Amino acid sequence: MARAVAEAGFPLHVWARHPASLEGLRGVPHTAHDTLSDLAMVSDVVALCVSTDEDVFGLVNGGLLAAMRPGTVLVNHGTGLPAAAVRLTELCAPAGVEVLDAPVSGGRPGAVERRLTTLVGGPEPAARRCEPVFAAFSAHVVHLGAAGSGQLAKLLNNALLMLNQAAVADIVALAGPLGLDAARVADVLKLASAASAALTLLNTMVTPDNVEHLSGVEALDMELFDAAMRQAGVDAAAITARGLAGANGLPELVRRLNA
Repeated sequence: MARAVAEAGFPLHVWARHPASLEGLRGVPHTAHDTLSDLAMVSDVVALCVSTDEDVFGLVNGGLLAAMRPGTVLVNHGTGLPAAAVRLTELCAPAGVEVLDAPVSGGRPGAVERRLTTLVGGPEPAARRCEPVFAAFSAHVVHLGAAGSGQLAKLLNNALLMLNQAAVADIVALAGPLGLDAARVADVLKLASAASAALTLLNTMVTPDNVEHLSGVEALDMELFDAAMRQAGVDAAAITARGLAGANGLPELVRRLNA
């Protein structure tokens, strides 16, 4: 994503907790900073790509917000709770800093190919201002409403992916008893009306080498989904359970396809 921003002609300033993370920027113009404060003081838009809401607040309270100028836009591209997006907005407002929650969908391949979908929540003027930057790495940029709406949409997206994975696993499990090759069945379903991202990602982005890690990440995403639904007063327990079945069953599904 950072490479795409630089290659689109925007002046790119970067900071990373782990210097090795900046190796991916070799060959593109950028300015690396030693501290968060140095980065914040020269940036009009600060985009965070970290794992959890706790990480976001740790950075914001760890020197980032104190150095940001009024009028700066803070963007969280990670997946988190809608309530945390609202809380972050309230935290930054006294400093004159606007906040967007803008989680992305499409994974590493989507980022490399500049075809992510960016789901944006927060004030519309700030979203319009940042849209050209988001377009550098996105095929689609959609503003969904107020703070937290981007995160809500991302959690719904993730839940549906895992529900579909559970359905794929159910169908693939039938192949063996029916005397069919599971991998060939999956391949033909990708070409037919049953095709879905859940199918297409199998043995492409989701492989035997990374499936255990991805399964764990998906399970955490379903926990976020469950927490968000509870906070909204929505009973989605059945969806959470089925989604967790899809997430936890992903390693076995990939094993069936690579037997």
